[in-house]
Amino acid sequence: MTLKIYRSGEDILLKKCRKQDSQAQKELYNTYASTMLGVCCRYIKDFDQAEDVMIGGFVKVFDRIGQFKGEGSFEGWIRRIMVNEALTYIRKNKKMYLEVDIEAADREPNYRTLDSELEANDLLKLVQQLPTGYRTVFNLYAIEGYSHKEIAEQLGISENTSKSQLSRARVLLQKQLLKTEQMLNQNMK
Repeated sequence: MTLKIYRSGEDILLKKCRKQDSQAQKELYNTYASTMLGVCCRYIKDFDQAEDVMIGGFVKVFDRIGQFKGEGSFEGWIRRIMVNEALTYIRKNKKMYLEVDIEAADREPNYRTLDSELEANDLLKLVQQLPTGYRTVFNLYAIEGYSHKEIAEQLGISENTSKSQLSRARVLLQKQLLKTEQMLNQNMK
């Protein structure tokens, strides 16, 4: 009796990519490019620059694909590379100045007052309008799930600075959301 091992499509694709099969690399790129471009765009406002970062990230993915051991999701592994590429870009090119003041924000946002009509894309646009430091910490914490300790290590800041940046980002988002809601309510009258 022989035992057959069935591989998933992703496993087969990864195996081919490890052998530098260009068709498999193209398929992998086409599968994940739009998602990963979205990740890069959350950190980098300029679309062309975000696309450049994503392409650089895929170069790293293909160079390091042998390092993926199948622990966790492959998409999560790629996402981590893209986030790191975006952070590297910000550090090198944007001269991101994170405020080191650790004052608490004036008040905690009240998200219950917001209109449920806002779409995810609207929220992402508001996040894009945040200053670079606030946006970076907000994305890492709220979207990517990093801890303040991990953010501090990634950005070379203190944990308190990370917490302060997140708090201020939330306050700015709250103000932007309330302003958007007021405009929506005025347009409905």
